[in-house]
Amino acid sequence: MATEVENNAPAMDTKEIKEEVAAGDNKAEEAKQEVGAGDAATPKEKEPAPPKVVVHKTNYEKDVVYLYQFSRTPLLPSLSPYCLKVETWLRLAGIKYENVDHKLKYRSKKGQLPFVELNGEEIADSVIIIKELAARFNHDMDIALTAEQRNVAHAMISMIDNHLAWVVMWWRTKYPDQVLKGYKVNLQHALGTRIPNGILNFCFKFAFGRKWFQGSKKVKAQGIGVHSPEEINAFGQSDLKVLSDMLADKPFFFGDEPTTLDVVVFAHLAQIYFIDKEVTYPLRDYMTESCANLVGLVNRMKDRCFSDWDEICTNLDLNSHLPKPEPEQQKDNKEAAKDEKEAEGKELEPDDKDIEKEKADDKEKAKEKEVEENKEKETK
Repeated sequence: MATEVENNAPAMDTKEIKEEVAAGDNKAEEAKQEVGAGDAATPKEKEPAPPKVVVHKTNYEKDVVYLYQFSRTPLLPSLSPYCLKVETWLRLAGIKYENVDHKLKYRSKKGQLPFVELNGEEIADSVIIIKELAARFNHDMDIALTAEQRNVAHAMISMIDNHLAWVVMWWRTKYPDQVLKGYKVNLQHALGTRIPNGILNFCFKFAFGRKWFQGSKKVKAQGIGVHSPEEINAFGQSDLKVLSDMLADKPFFFGDEPTTLDVVVFAHLAQIYFIDKEVTYPLRDYMTESCANLVGLVNRMKDRCFSDWDEICTNLDLNSHLPKPEPEQQKDNKEAAKDEKEAEGKELEPDDKDIEKEKADDKEKAKEKEVEENKEKETK
């Protein structure tokens, strides 16, 4: 996929052919014969056409953000903290957006999810998406923060995206079967296929952590994966403790209103907190037992940004936030009127038995009339 590219190549300057040419210069003579008296200009070279904008959503609506992310699950809107981050930011900012149901078929030009399309242009990577959209829609959630607060927020977001996220990723690649159970993932629905879930689950357990996704290799390459499970869980607990101490008893990290840091924290902690209780996960247990204020933050952000959370998780609807099209009342009314008319017609039309009875009565009356006429003739 390509983004919109401007053509900055300068146009060719027009050159005049002078009358003073050397007698032996055949090329100049040919040019003189073609253009005539010498005042004509050389033809202007044709400029290359600018590349066409290539997006998946070709019939897009102006200024509507089209979000490409993972499918819904029965426990939270997205298994990706980065996808959930972008959608939460869009909702909190009040920007009109639409999820594209692509069944995990598309990736950005960088090979990742999420990515968005806006006015025929792709924007990839959650950090860049939020930065670009904030500028284009003039909506900076951190505008009221001081320079020091912005620096603290930047440091905390870096810790979450580049450390805590890998602690969670390690658990997911180490125990892929727990991922399916913990989030109650329906791969058949997520991939839009008729292949039985049993086969899909088996392939997922093999591919997610090892072959296709190469999750284990990535986690080891990052550095987290070389440690023991106990050490990795301790890393995650330390990150949660830092966030809990920073939040303290405030509703949000920098006061009464959420900022970008609150969005990022919510998106990542939701991946930990909303794992099914039947699945053992030490980091979730630590968070609920020792970081109650973080649990409160997650629920506040959920209530503020996802009033349709239950509907999302029940129906797995990507766009439950959009108004549904009205039912075709006119069509229904026409069909009802047609049925009613047919019913009235049936009531008005005489039954076959009634017709036969009327015919029999007419014959009987005709016979009686004939008998009476015969009696009158005999008396005469």
